[in-house]
Amino acid sequence: MAKNRPATRKRVAQRSAKATRQTVKPAAQQAVIRGEASVPTERREEAPPPAPPRKPTFYEAIALYETGVRALQKHDFDGAANSFRAVVQRYPEERELLERARLYLRVCERETAQRPAGPQSAQERVYAATMALNAGDSETALSHLQRAIAQDPDSDHAHYILAVALSSGTKKDDALRHLRRAVELNPENRALALQDEDLDGLRDHQDFQSILDAPFNDAQKRRPRNRR
Repeated sequence: MAKNRPATRKRVAQRSAKATRQTVKPAAQQAVIRGEASVPTERREEAPPPAPPRKPTFYEAIALYETGVRALQKHDFDGAANSFRAVVQRYPEERELLERARLYLRVCERETAQRPAGPQSAQERVYAATMALNAGDSETALSHLQRAIAQDPDSDHAHYILAVALSSGTKKDDALRHLRRAVELNPENRALALQDEDLDGLRDHQDFQSILDAPFNDAQKRRPRNRR
C-alpha cells in the first residue's frame, strides 16, 4: 500500500491544478464579468453622411444651362450666350455648373465676334425685318426689306413682308405692287394673303381681290414659305 501513495498524491495534485485553472480567471475577464469593462466588438466602418438636398435654384440653373446647350447645338450663339451668361450671373452658388457655363460662354462669344454685325444675306434681312415688325419698328423693317430685295429681286418672301410693312401706312399702292409680285413669284402666297390679318389694311382696296384672283401657271407654283 505504501508504494502506491506517490502516484495517488500526483493525481490529486493534477486534479487540484485543473480546478484552480477553471476557477481562477484572468483579471480582465473577471472585470468583464463584474461589469467593470466592456467586451471589445468588431469595429464597423461609419456610413458617409447623406448628401444635402438640392435647392430649387439648382434645378432652375440646370434648366437654363440645358436651354443654352440646345441653342448652341443649333448654332444660335447669341441665344446660347444669353442662357450661359444668366447661369453665371444668377446662380454663382452652383459651382459645378459655373465652369461649364463659362466655357460655353467663351465659345459663343468667340463665334459671335467672328461674325459680321447685322444680317448679311437676303434671307437674314427678311428675318430681321420680320422681327422688327413684330417689335413695332417699321422703319428698321423697311430698311432691311429694301436691302433684301436689292440683293434678291426674286425673293417672294421679301416682297410679301414688304407688302405687310406698307399696308398700314399711306403707301398702299406700293404695298399692293409688292403683294402682286409676291403672288407672281409664288402663287401660293395668295392663300396666305387671304387669311393674313396683317393685310387687313389692303382688303378694301379695289386691286386687292384682283391680285388674288389673277390666273397663274403650274410652272409658277413654288413651295410656300413660312413667314413667321
